[in-house]
Amino acid sequence: MGDTATAPLLTSHKAKLAKAPSIDDTIETYIGATGAMQLLKAFLLAFAWAFDAQQVFISVFTDAEPRWHCTGGDESCSPAAASPCALPPGAWAWDGPAETSVVSEWALKCAGPALVSLPASSFFAGCLAGGFLLTTLADSVLGRKKMLLVSMASMSVAGVLTAFAPNVWAYAALRFVCGFARSIVGTCTLVLSTELVGKRWRDTVSVAGFFFFTVGFLSLPALAYAFREASWRNLYLWTSVPSLCYCVLLFFLVQESPRWLLVRGRKQDAIDTLRQIATLNGSSITSSFSLLHACTMNEDAEASSAGGVFATLQAMWERPWAFRRLAAIMTVGFGVGMAYYGMPLNVGNLGSNLYLSVTYNALAELPASILAWLLIGRINRRSSLVLLTLVAGAFSLACIVIPEGSAARMASEIVSFSATCTAFNVTLIYSIELFPTAVRNSAVGLVRQALVLGGVAAPVLVALGRERSFWSFGVFGLTIGCLGLFAVCLPETRGRSMSDTMEEEEHKEKETTAAAIDTNSNSDLV
Repeated sequence: MGDTATAPLLTSHKAKLAKAPSIDDTIETYIGATGAMQLLKAFLLAFAWAFDAQQVFISVFTDAEPRWHCTGGDESCSPAAASPCALPPGAWAWDGPAETSVVSEWALKCAGPALVSLPASSFFAGCLAGGFLLTTLADSVLGRKKMLLVSMASMSVAGVLTAFAPNVWAYAALRFVCGFARSIVGTCTLVLSTELVGKRWRDTVSVAGFFFFTVGFLSLPALAYAFREASWRNLYLWTSVPSLCYCVLLFFLVQESPRWLLVRGRKQDAIDTLRQIATLNGSSITSSFSLLHACTMNEDAEASSAGGVFATLQAMWERPWAFRRLAAIMTVGFGVGMAYYGMPLNVGNLGSNLYLSVTYNALAELPASILAWLLIGRINRRSSLVLLTLVAGAFSLACIVIPEGSAARMASEIVSFSATCTAFNVTLIYSIELFPTAVRNSAVGLVRQALVLGGVAAPVLVALGRERSFWSFGVFGLTIGCLGLFAVCLPETRGRSMSDTMEEEEHKEKETTAAAIDTNSNSDLV
């Protein structure tokens, strides 16, 4: 069955512009139905999310504070003591080997919270810096594939070097580099994987990325438990070396996005790529590429006018409708990101086993991925996003009043985190549909940065939450619940076709506004 037989996730197969065929419809015409091999390549590409997840959450174990016990050498030592820092040397010891965590290996326990949190803060700072500096390169200069390869390889090399860090300062610096490199991995993966398949499979490929992110998250407690008596450095080696090997596979097996090539005016490269995809799909292109030349004629002006790396950001700034969309979806992203990154960091405050707590949170992402797939295919994006953020906020607030260490508190936290994960996935897919090809990677990158910015504030709130739950669960719940309401300012994109240029999307915006005005006028007359 062809890809045009089913209503798609991200686009609608409607030929609205008679004056010139759209890039979306033209590409669909040439490549035909998405075959098994091309779909397999898209899934291979989506697997990059697994390595991304490992680097995001690896510090939950490598930077964990190990348990300690009294050695019996001093009567002043008591297991009930909140901290061993006031005890004399030799009165206490770590339960396991010192090299299991950076906190115990480098004696950071009594060095103060600023130094203990420095590596994690450096990682998120690198994510922010990399996101703002690299986010437009995939749209303008390097393209989706090259940007992904550079980011993945840099992240992997930084991870390998982190395993040999001699002190906390070098460790924090390498975490910054790792965060800087991985900042664009998820964005490039999401955009490129959806642009390489037909319309019918875009919803499946999008959610597959979130599923593989869950797989990467789940692998961490398994690896950490396997190396629970060994050095924390093993975790970085066992997550970074496979990531390097994966980069080699991507280089040889995955093509560049034909949509991006067309928008950039590289017609011949786009034609070659389309021939490769058509061959994988079991069809051959025997007709001329006259439709391709017709649909790209209007794109050349925009592609050639991109004089700098930040031209795409300037294009959004100059158009009020684009800036409103970006501001609204980034505001929602900040609230979702704070809860999404804060909940796993806060599992230590639940009073349960660290490995099991992280595993439960990782498993909560599996139904979240399935729920995102169901919601995106059947329910409006705007209403589902508002509902999910409200549910996540309500259950997070419930954790404040539920007794610590109880099963009910754990269940409430898991429900809140699962709703947050679903909102995270919907936010990213929604952002793809809100912006045209010319600026899509940049826009999705900025949304991801808003998500990370929310994560930057999370560790501080988690630290404060050790004394009062309101500062963690309470702030998480209020933030995601209130900021999620900004989604009502966004247009509904379900069933709409994806635009290729800012002008095309602006034309659709004006048509939608005019239709709404006409509807209101008719209702007033009645």
